[in-house]
Amino acid sequence: MMGKCALLLAFLVTAGCKDVAAQQPTRHYPPDTPATRHFGRAASTLGLGEAGPYLFDRYWLQRDYTRISFQTIGDNLKPSSWAWDNDPFQTNEIGHPYHGSILFNAFRSNGFQFWPSAAAAFAGSYLWESFAENQAPAPNDFINTGFGGMVLGEMTHRMSGKLVNNRSRGFMRQVNEVLAMLINPSEGLTRLTTGKWGRPAAPDEMDATPMSIDLEGGMRKYSPDHSNPFSDGSFRFYGRLHLLYGSPYNDLRTPFSNLHLTVEVGQDDSSRVNIVSVYGSLTGLRLHLFGLEQVAVLSANYDYINNEAFFYSAQSVQMNLYSGFRLAGPFSVNMQLAAGPVILAAVPDGYLFEGRNYDYGPGLAFHASASIFIGSRFHYYFTYRGGWMSTVNGNSDGYFLHAITNEAGFRLVDNLSLVVEYGYFGLHGAYRHYNTVDRTYPYLRSAIRWGFGFREPGARR
Repeated sequence: MMGKCALLLAFLVTAGCKDVAAQQPTRHYPPDTPATRHFGRAASTLGLGEAGPYLFDRYWLQRDYTRISFQTIGDNLKPSSWAWDNDPFQTNEIGHPYHGSILFNAFRSNGFQFWPSAAAAFAGSYLWESFAENQAPAPNDFINTGFGGMVLGEMTHRMSGKLVNNRSRGFMRQVNEVLAMLINPSEGLTRLTTGKWGRPAAPDEMDATPMSIDLEGGMRKYSPDHSNPFSDGSFRFYGRLHLLYGSPYNDLRTPFSNLHLTVEVGQDDSSRVNIVSVYGSLTGLRLHLFGLEQVAVLSANYDYINNEAFFYSAQSVQMNLYSGFRLAGPFSVNMQLAAGPVILAAVPDGYLFEGRNYDYGPGLAFHASASIFIGSRFHYYFTYRGGWMSTVNGNSDGYFLHAITNEAGFRLVDNLSLVVEYGYFGLHGAYRHYNTVDRTYPYLRSAIRWGFGFREPGARR
């Protein structure tokens, strides 16, 4: 996974983003569906997406769960056989969604729109759970692969499209094609087998959707023992990428016309990949409240956090309210409020449930943020995230989680800024047979940030 994040960084630098005028652009993603849908090719690509991982696990890694038979398949096809599994956190929460993105793009890359491709991800997940393992089908795997695959799949579809839907030629065209295939294997395979590989995009295929990128590098420290990060612990290196594609104010009815991607990697005791967060708009409408023009956007969200102090994963649907206004002088403010159901969350359980260190359940998430700008030099971001989860598989009765982030930044020169961030993760867990857990994990970051591309003021998740 570390390699995949590095490739994303390479892609962003290679693809580049041209500055556009301050006025909001109206040119967006090309027509959503080509003239012809290729079901046979899509189904074949999905089959390869199932067979490839299975054969690798079966004959190269020789995993026991791949030793299937007619007996195991028959048992798995019974609705009563479904059961939650105890696989490691990274396998369930990032491995399955990534596999689902390949299944999603098997159809998305062959002429199908977003929603039929989402159905293909869920269908592919069901086929894997029923026919590719001798273990009981797991509802957590079905949701993680289907819903997570849908969110990651459309994100990689858009990002790989940014690489190949342009007029680049020669060596740069080949670099773009290779990086696009690494980000989105299904799209790369389709381009190879249809003769599109290496061909510049036609004018009606160009993706002119505006995109901005922040690349950040610096030092951070977490406090696993709840101590003060200003005085205790040691700093370690980290790198972070923020990507904003499209605008929440344009093209409201097209899924993922606006998306946010955050990836963070760094020195850590638990995982080199510490954050993968994707927000994608599904549909929206314009509002006029309190004399302000606002937009309400329904979004699909995937969140993965894994660091030495805290880990958490969730897939959710939220209604987001965006608004912005200018105050006197150089001051401007942008705000976002969001709330919606959590389809499935994985929350830390220190008491271990059947050997697994996290519990599963649905819940409710809410979010509030404000961005304050003083001219073009100074910014301050405040974010509050909260969530409640009702356990359906695990030790606890339920959890309440919240996180607060405070970031201050000062633009040094051009697109280079100095940023400092302080915040914490909070976890409250109520248990039937164990003591209540109430913990806070503060952290501190300091970094240099380089930003480029189109930037709508305050558009930051």
